Amino acid sequence: MYDPGTMSERTRFTFPRQRDDRHLCLADYFASVGSGRMDVVGFQLVTMGRQAAEHSAKLFAANNYRDYLYFHGLSVESAEALAELWHKRMREELGIAGSDAADVRRLFSQGYQGSRYSFGYPACPNLEDQTKLMELLDGERIGVRLTDEFALDPEQSTNAIIVHHPEARYFNVK
Repeated sequence: MYDPGTMSERTRFTFPRQRDDRHLCLADYFASVGSGRMDVVGFQLVTMGRQAAEHSAKLFAANNYRDYLYFHGLSVESAEALAELWHKRMREELGIAGSDAADVRRLFSQGYQGSRYSFGYPACPNLEDQTKLMELLDGERIGVRLTDEFALDPEQSTNAIIVHHPEARYFNVK
């Protein structure tokens, strides 16, 4: 990741490559330095905030498990929906949202250009790299921090690297 003002490298992510299939890694979806082309990458961090986490904890502590499960599910899914909303906004700003599927069911099966990759999932399994993403995005500014195990706190938060390449799809590495 380069600082646009100085074109100096601010941080570097290293992604594992598939051992079989197409031998892909996330870096394959970006222009190489040697290509002479400028490329872009998106980063995002969203949260439902500390209040959502505290309310969930209160319901759980009161043994109100039904309401806890409903509220916790709602708050976690709301964070995911907010991440999808911002991903859509990024596609609009890049001028690639016009190819998004019109049918909502197709949207749920990646019927749009680009992908959101979060640390801890197959294409970028190294949770420790979340520290780099949190530094770039200044997660503390919106009340998000990392636990000692590199999980997002509050739990009702999500972050991702946004890859806009037309062939970007989710994949596993082994």
